[in-house]
Amino acid sequence: MPEPQITVSHLTKTYRVPQREPGLRAAVRSLVHREYRDVEAVRDISFAITAGEVVGFIGPNGAGKTTTLKMLAGLLHPTGGDARVAGHVPWQRRPDYLRRISMVMGNKSQMMWDIPPLDTFLVLREIYRVPAAEFQQTLDELVALLDMSDLLTKPVRNLSLGERMKCEMVAALLHRPAVLFLDEPTLGLDVSIQRRLRRFIAEYNRRSGATVILTSHYMADVAELCPRVILIHHGVLLYDGPLGGLVERLAPFKLIRLTLDGARDEALPDGLEVIEQENGRLVLRAARRDTPALTARLLSTLPVIDLAVEDPPVDAVIDQIYQEGSV
Repeated sequence: MPEPQITVSHLTKTYRVPQREPGLRAAVRSLVHREYRDVEAVRDISFAITAGEVVGFIGPNGAGKTTTLKMLAGLLHPTGGDARVAGHVPWQRRPDYLRRISMVMGNKSQMMWDIPPLDTFLVLREIYRVPAAEFQQTLDELVALLDMSDLLTKPVRNLSLGERMKCEMVAALLHRPAVLFLDEPTLGLDVSIQRRLRRFIAEYNRRSGATVILTSHYMADVAELCPRVILIHHGVLLYDGPLGGLVERLAPFKLIRLTLDGARDEALPDGLEVIEQENGRLVLRAARRDTPALTARLLSTLPVIDLAVEDPPVDAVIDQIYQEGSV
């Protein structure tokens, strides 16, 4: 079994947050006697990720995803626990470590606003001490993958959000990091650009073998890119495994979409629950283990024009977890 690229052991982060009651009296009192409360952003989480994996790190707002990524990137010190990324302790922030990782945050930019992206890329080349030939080869590959050659000489302030995110990706990958942290990389982008960035991330992972941790509230990102997901809620790790396994555990049924010849009322086999029905189109729910037999009976006994068997929407399953706080 290959050695893990990322190892997290009982990682914890607690913030000490000031608090006070509303009003002038409380504001004055807080000047001489400030009160605090402890907020556990991450609580005793452990996991391991091998080199080359693309892992979805999911959870509702405030779950602790970004805090965890910032600790793994060395931007925050943990309150307790340990982590190793590419053989390094992240928060020691040694130069050798920083050259092996990169982080893209959908709500923050490392591009210089008033100059073209190419100038920023050249600055980053100097910071990471990338040899000129290697820099040019990497830049050419990334620009071709993202189809953005016409963006290199435009001032960043004149680029659309989607165009800027392409540039952010290039900036993050110019030094060929072994580990890539992506925090909401498709935030605010239209569906077309989201798809292009997903294809780019998948292709980059395939070509480079980089390890990728992705957080996103768009489940299409996670479903398309991540065979494995780690789910945290209120800072606690709830699930670590295949996304399909999570769906099977929480939704032990299939949806059968059925179109009949005409809008006649037809007797359905036992074991099917009607979810929707309109003009000969039905959405039925069936237990997973019974779905093959029930599908065969539908086809043999009813005037079926079209039939499709689907898993329940991933978004609905994930929303169920967020609402209940358990798996």
